[in-house]
Amino acid sequence: MVNRINDIAWQARRGSVAAIIQVLNERLANSGVRTRAIFDDGVLQLLCEANTVDELEKSTLVNQVQQILESIAPRNIRRVNINSRIVREQQLLWLEEITREPENQLLWSEEIILEQPNTFQQLIRDFRDRKAELGNSNLPKTQSSRSILINNNSKNLTWRRLLFALSICSFLLLLGWVGYTLLNGKFKHKVLSTTQKSPYPVAKTSKPVNNNQEISQTQDAPKEDIFVEAVRIANQASAAGKVAKSSTQWLEIAANWQRASDLMSQVLPNHSRYKEAQIRTKLYQQYSQAAQQEAEKSKS
Repeated sequence: MVNRINDIAWQARRGSVAAIIQVLNERLANSGVRTRAIFDDGVLQLLCEANTVDELEKSTLVNQVQQILESIAPRNIRRVNINSRIVREQQLLWLEEITREPENQLLWSEEIILEQPNTFQQLIRDFRDRKAELGNSNLPKTQSSRSILINNNSKNLTWRRLLFALSICSFLLLLGWVGYTLLNGKFKHKVLSTTQKSPYPVAKTSKPVNNNQEISQTQDAPKEDIFVEAVRIANQASAAGKVAKSSTQWLEIAANWQRASDLMSQVLPNHSRYKEAQIRTKLYQQYSQAAQQEAEKSKS
């Protein structure tokens, strides 16, 4: 039952009218109100019916419906027209009826505008949904959940292809790293200075040099700490994004998101959280782009 409720909430956030109706009916059950809805010409036409006029008190019902819909935050739905009337027999063409004779069909009608989540909230919500999908992939699948997964797979085909391509590239990089290590005995990096660039290869010396010792210590940092370090930087960027106001602050946040994305991309396939690291790499890149957009807005 818990999984089914989560599925309905997930579909409602995606803008499914049927799922939105189910969530509204569940939360308004104690008030005696039942709802029906149709998405028409960019407006969610919502019909609220009850047995008595008192159950359809305008200010109370409008406030309840708006709070429920904003907690769902259905995608691509901003305008909602709430219509109310005493319950009647099922009418398939109820919207046509109330449009033709609103004074005879309705008690009252009220249009509301839903407050939309900001860019960061929407991205975080998308990330949580994708993480939940990965977490539920190993659960036994009922007939209804199979149909939902089929629809999700068709919508996420491009995303899956991207993950597959990233996995292949990472595997090839891993093979190259292993081959290089076996042939040379250790992994070496060339460090180029931004102020001095030498066209000649660095000569091998038997005596250690202080600068090389510092570089070696940096390169020997344990790889398993890359994931943790990236998450730490991402948490700092997320916290800073809640209070940032100036363009300079947003640009710094964008740089931190990019740095976290770059670190996540370096997590090796044999890491226990490799799949999550691949998802975070993409999402942190999106966060960085969103922060850059906020920086541009702050300039104006």
